[in-house]
Amino acid sequence: MNTLAKQDYRDAMARLGAAVNIVTTDGPGGRAGFAASAVCSVTDEPPTLLVCINRGSSAYAAVQANGVLCVNTVGAGQQTLCALFGGRTPQPERFAAARWRTMGTGSPVLEGALASFDCCVVGRASIGSHDILYCQAQALERLPPGEGGGLIYFDRGYHAVACTP
Repeated sequence: MNTLAKQDYRDAMARLGAAVNIVTTDGPGGRAGFAASAVCSVTDEPPTLLVCINRGSSAYAAVQANGVLCVNTVGAGQQTLCALFGGRTPQPERFAAARWRTMGTGSPVLEGALASFDCCVVGRASIGSHDILYCQAQALERLPPGEGGGLIYFDRGYHAVACTP
């Protein structure tokens, strides 16, 4: 039996820095997006990412119905956009704050993202309040190395990460 206090766990996890991503989708279920730091690589053969989404998220129904998404890794200077996608801002206002285009799946690709992974959801698992999505990359784009600094979420705030040669 687990006796770990929820707040203790959350406070400890706040000390684990992670890249910031804006995950987007579009299709029959509608256009939606959310900010996520719970994203990581699963394997490069086939190229697959893991994305966690809260089932209470305003984007959840659209992601589930569409079965496709784009993981847009954001950089320094995009904190305001991250705050929009991480809060309770209505979906249309989130997308109005940036420039978007699409690749093969039709999911919105953020112009100026450090990297964008256009994916099909190929599997899922449910744990607690979240679904873990296994997302196979169909296409990707990325900025050249050294171009653009990173952004991490650490200690409940955004922090720029500079590139050094």
